[in-house]
Amino acid sequence: MTSTSTPPGLARFNTLADPAARAALHEVCASAAWGERLLAARPYAGCEDLYAASDAATAALTATDLAEAMAGHPPIGRPKPGDPTSSREQAGMAGAPDGLKAEMLELNLAYQEKFGHVFLICATGRTGEQMRDAVKQRIGNAPEREREIVRTELGKINRIRLARLVDEN
Repeated sequence: MTSTSTPPGLARFNTLADPAARAALHEVCASAAWGERLLAARPYAGCEDLYAASDAATAALTATDLAEAMAGHPPIGRPKPGDPTSSREQAGMAGAPDGLKAEMLELNLAYQEKFGHVFLICATGRTGEQMRDAVKQRIGNAPEREREIVRTELGKINRIRLARLVDEN
């Protein structure tokens, strides 16, 4: 435990009833196993404790759990309609030229064909060109290597979303 004073948003999260906390965690990451691990470790003394628990839960995801987590993410360039989180995270593609959007769609499809899941990247703060370059580079990876990169990217996304969760509460 790290902090002498628990931040108000984290204190609220710590005291949410399990169903409400579970639902909030599902908005962060679609893996039920990840959410259950974080739920079981409450209360958290500080945000770093929450992030460390998230990192450990992400590292412990099985291939099935990882697939469940990825299924909760829309393809880059096609945020979920009406989902402000998805739109905010993919803002780098919002103003991209039509040609780049079309190229990204093609790359997403090729990536999904090869790996069987969406191209997952922590898109926050990245431009459309950076995301395109990343998918071009990663499509050549072996499946085992790509799965570990996906796990790392998921961990980054989870941390950003957890920070927003405890800031909003």
